[in-house]
Amino acid sequence: MVDFKEKLKDVPMNPGVYLMLDKDGEIIYVGKAKHLKNRLRSYFINLANRTAKVAAMLEHVDDFRYIICASEVDALMTENNLIKKHKPRYNILLKDDKAYPFLRIDMKQPYPTVDLVRKLKNDGAKYFGPYMQSVNIKDIFELIHTAFKVRDCKRDMSKPSRPCLNKHLGRCLAPCNREVTEEEYKEEIQKVIEFLKGNDREVERILKERMQYFAEQENFEVALNYRNKLAVLDKLVRKQVSSLPKDFNLDIFAFETNGVVSTVNMLVVRGGKLVGGENFTADAADEDLSSYILQYYVNNPPLCDEVVTDNVEDMLSLESAISKLCPHTVRVVEPKQGVRRQLLDLAHSNAFDAMTKHGSKDERHEVRTMGAVRQLAEILHLKTLPLRMECYDISHISGTDKVASMVVFENGEPKKAHYRKFKIKTVEGNNDFASMKEVLTRRLLRLNDEDESFSSIPDLLVIDGGKGQLRYAKEAQRETGREDIEIISLAERYEEVYLGSDPEKPVIIPHDNVSLQLLQRIRDEAHRFAITFHRNLRSKHLSESVLKEIDGIGPKKSALLLKTFGSVEEIKHKTPEEIARLDGFSVESAERLLDALKEKSK
Repeated sequence: MVDFKEKLKDVPMNPGVYLMLDKDGEIIYVGKAKHLKNRLRSYFINLANRTAKVAAMLEHVDDFRYIICASEVDALMTENNLIKKHKPRYNILLKDDKAYPFLRIDMKQPYPTVDLVRKLKNDGAKYFGPYMQSVNIKDIFELIHTAFKVRDCKRDMSKPSRPCLNKHLGRCLAPCNREVTEEEYKEEIQKVIEFLKGNDREVERILKERMQYFAEQENFEVALNYRNKLAVLDKLVRKQVSSLPKDFNLDIFAFETNGVVSTVNMLVVRGGKLVGGENFTADAADEDLSSYILQYYVNNPPLCDEVVTDNVEDMLSLESAISKLCPHTVRVVEPKQGVRRQLLDLAHSNAFDAMTKHGSKDERHEVRTMGAVRQLAEILHLKTLPLRMECYDISHISGTDKVASMVVFENGEPKKAHYRKFKIKTVEGNNDFASMKEVLTRRLLRLNDEDESFSSIPDLLVIDGGKGQLRYAKEAQRETGREDIEIISLAERYEEVYLGSDPEKPVIIPHDNVSLQLLQRIRDEAHRFAITFHRNLRSKHLSESVLKEIDGIGPKKSALLLKTFGSVEEIKHKTPEEIARLDGFSVESAERLLDALKEKSK
């Protein structure tokens, strides 16, 4: 394998593109950088806080190459070309060069039509779109040809011909037989253009007039058809984004990942309306969206005025690259507040929702369990896959009734049959560190126990706490000769992970990664189990003290009462005859006991 530290010495500070190669020489990732040396150093030096995807990718990197570029814009364009050519597994890829439908109107024609196209050309025509899954392009077509008298035929307009049925239905001005001049027809087409730009008042007025006319003629079937068209228009109108002018055209991109599944969401605002949106599942090592956005615009040249996102490192380079693909300048912005920020937050919500719901129920379960286990091993560089994880927590109040819990997860799921509880025996007062050491010592000394839970060797020990708890837990390992078992601690305040192998440098796992969520689940379960045990024990001790204060009830009788009935509250609801069935009790002594408990409750 290449000595990366040595090779990095020769990498220049120029802008450029770098390629990560596996042992077979296959390109598995392509990236860009303002400064190649700095970017490549970030991969191969100090890896602890890299995302799970990057950590997983680096496990397969055997070498790297780089290409020096004249500028950051050139680097972005080169990166995009190389991604399209090699389709590296760890880049965000636009699947199948997906192109969305647009509407095209060529005003250079004498009698223009509204055409559906999937490719934009620099031909001087007007294009509107893209129209994504949330908007039915057929509905738009229907509204246009219902409200405006423009042709939808493919006839040759160079010579007159007999008009079709649309003329008689009042749906076309019939330019085919020259009943309308080019200027008159283009006035009608201009109304279509205004509608596609967001001015829907004229369409609404026309549809309402026609609905009312046919209703008055008692032609209710046609009137109902116009009412349905109004409902479709209302859906579009209700997508109006407040605080945005009607001539605003925005594309919004957001990225969400849990470290296993990644999703890009795109929202489209045209004429001040939210007219489309779609999610794309990605398998990416890098969260920078610039190469993905450029891929999208190569296939769908931009019709927007602004790209809104917060997942781009170099806004200016992306802005320059996008603007080269269209005749107008496109701004790339990262909003901090206002309606653009609200739209970006909405895109993030859509991306997160799509990410969490990606795949079947079984696949999502696999991501949360074994996917999280594998990711945890990658991020923390564990020697073995933590198939069996044991988590420990201490619970007490001011050093009294000290207990501990041992919670077990196997394959990323709770194994409740293997949960165990401990009463702290040797530690005096309020000392969580010493209590943790005692519990872990007792547990590790029972690895040859007949109890299956204790005889099962854990792959990973998880301690609830910070460096202090971890240090005492490691002492228990050392004194029992079980330092071979990997151990970590999870500090609750900042969710820092401390490694037994390097306790001075905490690892910060991104909050949305499934591996951190797995650690949080096992930690919270250990906390719940310990608190429940502590409360039960404390309740029992309080009950015993209450019973012992009653004349004639000593340690044996109080223990018998609690073992039989569970608590003082339950005893209060028993009859003297039920209590008298216990050894050492008569009906009379049971009556005295119940009277005394009744008196204490006053």
